[in-house]
Amino acid sequence: MHDLDNDHDHPDFLEIGPDAIVEDIEGLEMFTLKSVGIDIGSSTSHLVFSHITLRREGASLSGQFKVTERKVLYRSKIMLTPYLSGTLIDTDNVKRFIEQAYKDAGLTPEDVDTGAVIITGEALKKENAQPIVEFFAKYSGKFICAAAGHNHEALLAAYGCGSVDLSKSEHKRVLNVDMGGGTTKFSLIENGVVTQTAAINVGARLIAFDDSNVVTRVEDAGRTLMDKLGYTIDLGKKISKKQKEDFAAFMAKILFEVIEQGPSSSLARQLMVTEPFTNYQGLNQIDYLVFSGGVSEHVYDRDRTAYGDVGPLLGKNVRAYLERLPRKNTLREPLEGIRATVIGAGEYTIQASGNTSYISNPEVLPIFGLKVIRASLKSGESVVEALKRSLAKFDLNSFTSGLALSLSLDGQLNYQSIRKVAEGIAEMCANSEDRRGPLYLALDLDVAKSLGGILKEELKLEREVIAVDGIEVGDLDYIDIGEPMGITEVIPVTVKSLMFPGTKLS
Repeated sequence: MHDLDNDHDHPDFLEIGPDAIVEDIEGLEMFTLKSVGIDIGSSTSHLVFSHITLRREGASLSGQFKVTERKVLYRSKIMLTPYLSGTLIDTDNVKRFIEQAYKDAGLTPEDVDTGAVIITGEALKKENAQPIVEFFAKYSGKFICAAAGHNHEALLAAYGCGSVDLSKSEHKRVLNVDMGGGTTKFSLIENGVVTQTAAINVGARLIAFDDSNVVTRVEDAGRTLMDKLGYTIDLGKKISKKQKEDFAAFMAKILFEVIEQGPSSSLARQLMVTEPFTNYQGLNQIDYLVFSGGVSEHVYDRDRTAYGDVGPLLGKNVRAYLERLPRKNTLREPLEGIRATVIGAGEYTIQASGNTSYISNPEVLPIFGLKVIRASLKSGESVVEALKRSLAKFDLNSFTSGLALSLSLDGQLNYQSIRKVAEGIAEMCANSEDRRGPLYLALDLDVAKSLGGILKEELKLEREVIAVDGIEVGDLDYIDIGEPMGITEVIPVTVKSLMFPGTKLS
């Protein structure tokens, strides 16, 4: 406009101060977020507040945002989870604890951008577990609410303690053993991928007692184990030192039966709360063992305090078994022990699909908060079985609404191989309780249009199909899928993840 005679105005951005320019650049090239993680477990409850920095990768504005820094702002005290009865958690007491943690951290719910509420272990079985999670999800800020089943909790612990990163960085097989108050969770990790998860009713707080050794709580599994030992255990009665020692030793024996060969005895099989590993070869196929969870603090002899349970005795017995292992370099320490499932509160990433996505009906977009189910489909294996294993990691028996399947495809990709994947997906959908909900797919390769077309146009899948390509998501992610943008129909995808530390284990 300078070559014309009329008056003109300069745009406002030429007159703004340096602070505003910095904020604008930050919004384009980086984000900073405050996050919180809340873990309400069968034994303990605690919070972690973090400050997360995300930066755009690559030189172009299409680069993906990645977490580049995570700073812990505040770690709450660890509270023994309060109970009103054997089946009811003391919600008011937990609420006061969380409110106080926010005050101690100098934060309000409005300050929180992202994060997670997780209720785990035996606490998940209590009558008011789900209302508790829903309440704190609304109270505590804008973040994911995840009521973790046993397999899901195993997955969280494997990521949270650093075992997944250890396996990935050193290309080793790692067995993560997460020991809590009511259950012990196992994760088998190969080259950074959690391939199998399982859980057993072995934990430090299956029997709880006060300072006078009077029993205050007994879980069903605790009563079963004591019966096998020939002991009678009752509420309000005292538990002796020998009973505690025998109880802890018995649990350690069962635990190492599972670790060394899988559950072979009838008692171990009875105590399993999930299916055991399949084709497990025991410690012969394991490079490293990593323990996490509350009892791990006793396993690594970092804490010798008894909290009204057999934690120190159980840790001592586990150490004795570890000392007898034939390979002395098997045990590695975690980055996080008791806080493994809560250490990461949340992370945002913004991604955009490629130009070969498939949208059967744009009216089902946008969609928010889809839980990602990641499946690695290897050439020659059953697609249906691979999808079933991926669903089982989240304690799901079949496909349902609210999910997004993240598919990683292996081998030569042609019409025949993509058709085989489509047929497996269609079979899975046919066995779903929800027959009409849209199918959301995220793929790491540019085959979304082909896969979506086969599903909808050749296999005549009744539900709507949204398949986006070029999207990197993992087991612990939730995604929002936006409406197509412009003539290229690129689809914006917001990935919201549970974030865990990425440095190597010691």
